[in-house]
Amino acid sequence: MNYQETLDYLYSRLPVFQNIGARAFKPGLHTTQELCKSLGDPQLHYTTLHIAGTNGKGSTSHMLAAVLQQAGYKVGLYTSPHLKDFRERIRVNGQLVTEDFIIDFISENKSNIERLSPSFFEATVAMAFSYFSKMSVEVAVIEVGMGGRMDSTNIITPALSVITNISLDHTQYLGETLEEIASEKAGIIKPTIPVIVSEKQSDAISNVLSGTAQKVDAPILYASEIYNVEKKGLRYGLMEVDVVEKETLRKTIEGLRLDLTGSYQLKNIGGVIAAIETLRKQGWALPDAHVREALSSVTKITGLKGRWQKLGENPDVYCDTGHNTAGLASALEQFESIATEVQRFVVGFVGDKDISSMLQLFPSDGVFYFCQPSNMRALDANELVTLASSYGLEGRAFLNVNDALAAAISESDSHDTIYVGGSTFVVADINDL
Repeated sequence: MNYQETLDYLYSRLPVFQNIGARAFKPGLHTTQELCKSLGDPQLHYTTLHIAGTNGKGSTSHMLAAVLQQAGYKVGLYTSPHLKDFRERIRVNGQLVTEDFIIDFISENKSNIERLSPSFFEATVAMAFSYFSKMSVEVAVIEVGMGGRMDSTNIITPALSVITNISLDHTQYLGETLEEIASEKAGIIKPTIPVIVSEKQSDAISNVLSGTAQKVDAPILYASEIYNVEKKGLRYGLMEVDVVEKETLRKTIEGLRLDLTGSYQLKNIGGVIAAIETLRKQGWALPDAHVREALSSVTKITGLKGRWQKLGENPDVYCDTGHNTAGLASALEQFESIATEVQRFVVGFVGDKDISSMLQLFPSDGVFYFCQPSNMRALDANELVTLASSYGLEGRAFLNVNDALAAAISESDSHDTIYVGGSTFVVADINDL
């Protein structure tokens, strides 16, 4: 098989959650364990860091990978889903996995894939672990796909676990309450392995996380209890922050500049700094100079896209992959802070999300261009128009995000602002991303 035929096999032979949702959801670790066992358990050949959370885990994974790479380590990075190219899921020092490796991996393991019938995600996790071993990485940053406890990535024993944020998402799989979801996220906590929680939220959530850690003697640290992360402003396209220790008021890092300029990153950066400090105590050489350089260039080093990304000016166009109520609320709060004549929204959703809660976040005086992602789970744009109108949001339907965005730009003057999002897959469909 050539590369395209190999991808076609992956997508057609294996259930793909991002396309069909619940029918592809396959909780449990057994299949991944068996598949990796047939590969010689490659995940044991290097150090790993494990990152879970509802929102922020992707950004945190990329930031940590960037810091480690800038400090001179050979770094694997596994994330999901991809935006443009399947190979985005698996990177070494920012470089995408090669097409030849994917072809060879599927060809050599086809009999085991046929025998074990893994999901698309399970096969991809095994592929990533194998590639990192082949490339002799020193450390791999592994982002959880969904939840944590029963996620395929949870066969690793990391040097450090990080849990970023917990909110309602994928409730049909992870539980209807924040406590239930926290319990699933807490499933990545391993005996004696340090765990960083970026943000201390409610007592109900922290009791679940701390209780789980205590049961397995895992040191747990809440970054938001240790640091204040203070936004100083934007300069030269970078967000400048000070990270201040609450107890001593000492500035751990002053004038840190982030190229990830979404205000919600203020919740993530404390967890990143706490993780760096923990890794330093474990013997990792991560000088401040490399931390600064890396965090000012995460998108360049790792290739991360779609996090509060500015796509154009006059009118200003922003996109963001926030795709649940909490994530979208954070992005829209920042969008609302921009001085503008008219706010325009190019939005679409997948049908199995809590769309009603998300629609309630949008201002009724905005101008809306409703679209649908090129995804089997997409909510039809005409259905979205009808649903949105019941919340006082009026707009037109478009078959895809690019037509909708073109209409929004053509109808704007230079002082308007345009927001594009609602779903990761809407952002992924943007031609100029």
